[in-house]
Amino acid sequence: MKIYKLGEEVLRQQCTPVELEEINDELRKTIAEMFDTMISADGVGLAAPQVGIPKRFFVIMSDDDIKRVFINPVITKTSTETCSYDEGCLSIPGVSESITRPASISITALNENGKRFTMENVDGLLARIIQHENDHLDGVLYIDRGDKQFKDDTVAQFKKRAAKAEKKAISRAKKQAAIAAKIAAKQTKKGVR
Repeated sequence: MKIYKLGEEVLRQQCTPVELEEINDELRKTIAEMFDTMISADGVGLAAPQVGIPKRFFVIMSDDDIKRVFINPVITKTSTETCSYDEGCLSIPGVSESITRPASISITALNENGKRFTMENVDGLLARIIQHENDHLDGVLYIDRGDKQFKDDTVAQFKKRAAKAEKKAISRAKKQAAIAAKIAAKQTKKGVR
C-alpha cells in the first residue's frame, strides 16, 4: 500500500466512523495489508488516512509484538502526568521530535470482528502509539504538538521534496512522450513504404 506523506490532503482530513456493516472480510483484508505495509516500513502503527482511507481505524504493534486493531476508537481518560518521547511517523520519514503526551490513557474501540473492547490505564510505548495513531484520525500530526519552528521547517522541507518529485515526474512524462512520438513516426514511415 502507498503511505501518504506530509502535504497530502488525506492526512489533514477529519475521518468518518466505520459503520458496523463495513466491518467485514474486505475491511479485514485491508487491515492485513496495513499490518504488512507497517511492518515492511519498520513502523509500529499505521492509521487508515496514512494509506488514503479517511476512516476511523488504525493498526499497531508495540514492543510486545501483539497486533492490535482499533476501529472507531475513543480515548476515554488521560492522566494528568505527562512524559516526553522522540516521535517519528511513516508519513513524515526522516525526521523526529520529542513530543509530550499524557503518560497513560484509557480507550474503547471495536476490533476487526466488530467486538467492543476497553483498555484501561495503558502506559509506556503502547499509550504513546495509540495517541499518535488516534491523532491521525482527526487530521493531527505529531509535528502539530511540538515546537512551531520544527513544524514550519518540516513542512517547508516536504514542500520542496514534493516540488522536486513533481518536476521529475513531468520530465519523465515528457521523455516518455518523446520516445512514443519517435516510435509512432518510425511505424508511420514503415507503413508508407
